[in-house]
Amino acid sequence: MSDSDVVDVTHGVVAYGDRPVLRDVSLCVTPGEVVAILGANGSGKSTLIRAILGLIPLRAGGIALFGTPLRRFRQWHRIGYVPQRVGAGSGVPATVREVVASGRLARRGVLRPPGAADKAAVVAALEAVGLAERASDPVATLSGGQQQRTLIARALAGSPELLVLDEPTAGVDAASQEAFAEALGGFVGGGGTVLLVAHELGPLQPLVGRAVVVHDGRIAHDGACPPPAGHHALPGHDHVHPHEHPAPRGVFQA
Repeated sequence: MSDSDVVDVTHGVVAYGDRPVLRDVSLCVTPGEVVAILGANGSGKSTLIRAILGLIPLRAGGIALFGTPLRRFRQWHRIGYVPQRVGAGSGVPATVREVVASGRLARRGVLRPPGAADKAAVVAALEAVGLAERASDPVATLSGGQQQRTLIARALAGSPELLVLDEPTAGVDAASQEAFAEALGGFVGGGGTVLLVAHELGPLQPLVGRAVVVHDGRIAHDGACPPPAGHHALPGHDHVHPHEHPAPRGVFQA
């Protein structure tokens, strides 16, 4: 592990009861990288992301973020997280702007009122995902793809150094996928680091510099993107491994 590494997983093991989900996984992500974690349904790729964020405990091994062991890491404002297809409104009436503005809380603190920098970050995030004209609209009136873009804007508004995305384009319309790819390109162009889970990359593929393929809880490929043709665990491979237990759901709390 290096102090300059953004993410470092060393011999990580996750299991539910006696059912292994991740088996001796090691992964290092360095500043400025765009790493896609790929694999078939049930391969363990989303479990890996959730373990990195501390949402699922390791049975064995270790994780460090920005050179700090996960158990001691407190600088959550440095990480923006977009979970897998969670409704942006969460059942609470809120405008697009209000949801995006909540992404600033980890950076400024709950008790301090938003300042000029906070408001500017919200505006920039809305523009980045193409939702500036919908800022005052209730989130409930948006399409599924627009709601996902709202969640991405919320993550960007916090000005993170690392953006973690779990299947951000799954079930999202083509226009939203393109808007997301453009927003992600701007984040990467500014020096950001990205770790994303995907079943298919679509318009994101040109941004990805490295692919990590998870198969049966192990890393089967770590290198070129796309992986070599015919790779057993390429996205789209239909074999589903039934051992993966659904991980705890919920929105990441900074």
